[in-house]
Amino acid sequence: MPIAVREKVRALSQDVGGQAKLARLIGVSPSRVSRWLHDEEPDAENRVKIAGVEFVFSRLLETMHRETALKWLEGFNAHLRNHRPVDLLAHGRVSEVLQAIEAHETGAYA
Repeated sequence: MPIAVREKVRALSQDVGGQAKLARLIGVSPSRVSRWLHDEEPDAENRVKIAGVEFVFSRLLETMHRETALKWLEGFNAHLRNHRPVDLLAHGRVSEVLQAIEAHETGAYA
């Protein structure tokens, strides 16, 4: 049974450390996240981004502590041509971030 988007946003916001951090990961304003939590539904593009961030973050938590995973998302990554995962997620480029996670886990060099 699918979980309501509002509940996903609420849980993900708590997991990543607040509405502002979630907004940065999705590439929207913090006020937009607040509206999603109260009376607005995200559009289709942002629902996809929410699902992507949720999946990426849960994937990171399989091998990292929460704080380390958050730092990894904010840090520059050689596997992403020195882009930050957070910036790619904000543009919906989830598959590239997942490839970087896999490279990190396998110890591959960039």
